[in-house]
Amino acid sequence: MYFNSDNIIKRKIRFTASDNVKPLNIAYGIDKNFFLGCAISITSILLTNTNLGVSFHIFTNYTSDDIENKLEELANKYNTNITIYLVDDHNLSNLPTTKNWTIATYFRFIVADYFYKKTDKILYLDADIICKGSLQELVTLQFDNNIAYVVTEKDPIWWNKCAIRLNEHKLSSGYFNAGFLLINLEKWKEFNINVKALKLLSDSDLSKNFTHLDQDVLNLLLREKVKYLDRKYNQQVSINYELKYKTKLKSYTSITDKTILIHYIGPSKPWHKWAKEYDCSKYFLKAKSSSPWKLTPLLPPTTSKQIRYCAKHRLHQKKIFSGLICYLVYFFKKIH
Repeated sequence: MYFNSDNIIKRKIRFTASDNVKPLNIAYGIDKNFFLGCAISITSILLTNTNLGVSFHIFTNYTSDDIENKLEELANKYNTNITIYLVDDHNLSNLPTTKNWTIATYFRFIVADYFYKKTDKILYLDADIICKGSLQELVTLQFDNNIAYVVTEKDPIWWNKCAIRLNEHKLSSGYFNAGFLLINLEKWKEFNINVKALKLLSDSDLSKNFTHLDQDVLNLLLREKVKYLDRKYNQQVSINYELKYKTKLKSYTSITDKTILIHYIGPSKPWHKWAKEYDCSKYFLKAKSSSPWKLTPLLPPTTSKQIRYCAKHRLHQKKIFSGLICYLVYFFKKIH
């Protein structure tokens, strides 16, 4: 079974600074490219929820001595518990992926399988989410026989497009972003979500319409079995939207005082060097400065897509020479 945690988790590495039972368990599913984001996401939650006991669980196919040392330092500094679950992703290699959606996107199914019977609920978060408020409300929410709490993505126009693409008219009343999932583990198991998801993803005729892979699948499987939370728990922000505005006085932001979780969607992330200039990135940078990664440099562009966006942002920031250099590197990379 692809999503059977007993077969797929090779090793667990625990950093335990507290023996107290934590009321909230938060899980991430990541690969190497998202480890910095994940670490700072955890830090941001700890900084803004000092009175809330939280345990963190990282499901990943990569680790290193440096990462483990820093996570141990983070756990000790904030008196929390962090566990790495090293995943053997070989059996997942036949599932569909894209440039933006890697094998790690399926780790959330392993999370659900692993925690069944260990706790009643789990909060799954994407690693590009930063916390700026209290998560206390999530501890006491009642599911009322629903499978999950979710937050809608975009607007009704988008929902309708998804409904047409996925041939499911009920999605026109709500399509959610899977970067935030507060899962009722008992109901998830009862409705056999992992098995049904695997069946859909393995069907090549169906999966060709899944532009958002497991997010599309979860919307199909969980429809009418979810409860919607306010957008403050998954406020999506695209750093690339900044390119539409000419000055800082007219910059893009959807973050308000009420926002609790900021979700940095799109290819440009706040841990990228070209994103640090924007106000929307300050929440990430503030948390980073209070973490063991405070001296870790922001990441440079590596793929041709990242180099192209770096060039656009550098020119937008009036860093003409740097922007032109990035474009030269981009064209050279594309040619070769």
